[in-house]
Amino acid sequence: MEKDAKIYVAGHRGMVGSAIVRALIKQGYRHILTRTHQELDLCRQQEVEDFFASEKPDYVFLAAAKVGGIMANQEALADFMYDNILLEMNVIHAAWQHHCKKLLFLGSSCIYPRMAPQPMPESCLLTSALETTNEAYALAKISGLKYCEYLNRQYKTDFISAMPTNLYGPNDNYHPTHSHVLPALIRRFHEAKTAGLDEVSCWGTGTPLREFLYVDDLADACIFLMNTYSGNETVNIGTGKELTIRELTTLVAKTVGYTGKISWDTAKPDGTPRKLLDISKLSRLGWHYQTELNDGIRLAYEDFLNHPIRTER
Repeated sequence: MEKDAKIYVAGHRGMVGSAIVRALIKQGYRHILTRTHQELDLCRQQEVEDFFASEKPDYVFLAAAKVGGIMANQEALADFMYDNILLEMNVIHAAWQHHCKKLLFLGSSCIYPRMAPQPMPESCLLTSALETTNEAYALAKISGLKYCEYLNRQYKTDFISAMPTNLYGPNDNYHPTHSHVLPALIRRFHEAKTAGLDEVSCWGTGTPLREFLYVDDLADACIFLMNTYSGNETVNIGTGKELTIRELTTLVAKTVGYTGKISWDTAKPDGTPRKLLDISKLSRLGWHYQTELNDGIRLAYEDFLNHPIRTER
């Protein structure tokens, strides 16, 4: 990407989009386009087309999405599918119509089958059934990455997709029931410590294995891919390391300074048993993460303390 190119970051107020904006500025890119939801509703096709016709961005990072944890996904299956398919199709289609040089579409590791081989290679996509707790979101994301692939094949565009593992970091959503596991734990243990609670109850059995990537590392990887990678197959972005939810819970409690008892509500769902990405493709391209989980959780907790609690659904 040229340093003076017009670069549109869709979803710049979210955790991922804001990290991409920070990284672009740090790396010297001078012409970054952003719009709030009030200024541009990505679910409205005409608004998206008018924006692209007016601004004509050269590059697009599509980080906008309706996201949430297990509970949010279960409560709003239709909303998660409808909103995500609409916004991603509108942006990708407009980028093609207005001859953007390149677009990067961000998916999620939940696109892979529930019982995928571990670590999960990019090639296992659509080989068996999805995890039911986030199937609607996964189907929407699969549609987006496939649309990028089909445009490349039919119209010779240069639209790529990247599949990050579980993310955390500055500007995360800390809603008590609609956030993802790591920010939910940060808030829960902080409030328990503040209130002097003797016990905190956590969801499930604590046995599922998860991989976590600090969001600023993801942003660096996205810019790296935009500058170095072209291809129809998606690219996994992760650390290659995993730990159990029980181990994560202990680590978050220690970081926050909560010393009470941790119990497990086994009536709540665990989700997918294991979700470790095969990152060998990205490693061969020459990128590696920088932030270890201990340091990342500390930085995330500092961000939580320094900003108003973000509880948007």
